Amino acid sequence: MFENNRESQFEQEKVRKLLEAKIEDQYQFAISKNKITHTDFLKESETILAEHFLQQKKFQPYLFFGGNGNYSERQILLFFPKKFSKEMVLKNLDKMVSALQIQLPKDLTYEHRIYLSAILKLGINREKVGDILVRENGADIVVLNEIADFLNTHLPQLTRFKSASCEIIPIGKVEPKEREFADLSLIVSSMRLDNLVAELAKCSRTKAVEIMKEQKVLLNDKIEVKFSKKINCGDRITIRGKGKFIVKEIERQTKSGRLIINIQKLIG
Repeated sequence: MFENNRESQFEQEKVRKLLEAKIEDQYQFAISKNKITHTDFLKESETILAEHFLQQKKFQPYLFFGGNGNYSERQILLFFPKKFSKEMVLKNLDKMVSALQIQLPKDLTYEHRIYLSAILKLGINREKVGDILVRENGADIVVLNEIADFLNTHLPQLTRFKSASCEIIPIGKVEPKEREFADLSLIVSSMRLDNLVAELAKCSRTKAVEIMKEQKVLLNDKIEVKFSKKINCGDRITIRGKGKFIVKEIERQTKSGRLIINIQKLIG
């Protein structure tokens, strides 16, 4: 277990340093070329790391943008010359980011994972795609402009989307969508991470430990391999291939001492 923890910490440190190097490159390019530059889309955990690094290095000016208002999960980081105001940068966002609007036939709906799977199947890097806003009979997919035409051309060629209509729309026309959650009720013997992973992934505790060893479980956006880790209310658990979950509260304890806990699963 000690080895697994050390490997996990090493990988996280490696990811952090790589992210910082990319950010510094973009910043220096913006300064040297006197123009607006931006990163690919950053995950929430990367945005937190980026914010800390930016404050540490005192890089200015910059802003984060995701296209889904205050609900954006993935955002690009933009650097721009001091002669530009943030308002001027926001007016130029259409040159960098747009959205692919998909309309499915009546009575057909897809989950978030279906859209993401299709995008990855086309060979597109996840970092080029922002939030996927699933709506009734369709979705708005926030993307960097560099892949917008490719996605618009090739997505309708996939079997699942042959009957769908697709068009590229300006990022300003995307209607923000608040995240949606489904309530789940779990019964566990304790608040150990392996217990919750087993219930959420619908597998045995032995299998849950295997999943964690494969670094497929994130706790509060960081890989966690310590299966005995105690979970608290408010913690976020991500199980790759199974979804994202938030531990809301312990509802009550049964007569046998087991805990009934309320979990929210991200569904959109």
